[in-house]
Amino acid sequence: MAAPALVQAQALVPDVQRGQQLVESRCFACHSLDANRAGPALRGVVGRKAGKAEGYFFSEAMAAATHTWTVAGLKAWLTNPEKVVPGQEMNYYLTEAQDREDVVAYLASVSKPAQK
Repeated sequence: MAAPALVQAQALVPDVQRGQQLVESRCFACHSLDANRAGPALRGVVGRKAGKAEGYFFSEAMAAATHTWTVAGLKAWLTNPEKVVPGQEMNYYLTEAQDREDVVAYLASVSKPAQK
C-alpha cells in the first residue's frame, strides 16, 4: 500500500526547468518576467506584497489584498484565484498539481535576490 503514496509524492517534486517552460507557454500571454503587461511582471513575485508591483495598476480587489506572496500562497492562487482574492480579474488557473508545483518553483527561482 505504501507504493501509491510514494509514486504520488515523487510526482510532485518541483521541476524548475519545466516550470520555466510552462510560464513561457502559458503565462507570458499576459505576463513577462520584467515588464508589466495585462498582468504584472513576475520576477520577484515570491516575497512581494499582493496587489503591489511598481508601475502596475491592479483591480480594486487586488489592490486591497494584504498578504505577501509565498510559495504556498501562489499554489493556492494558481489553483483558484477567486478563492484567494474574491473579485480579482485573473481568469486563469492551472488544473494540474504538478504544473502548479513546477510554475511556482520557477517563480521562486526568479524571485531570489542575485548572489554577490
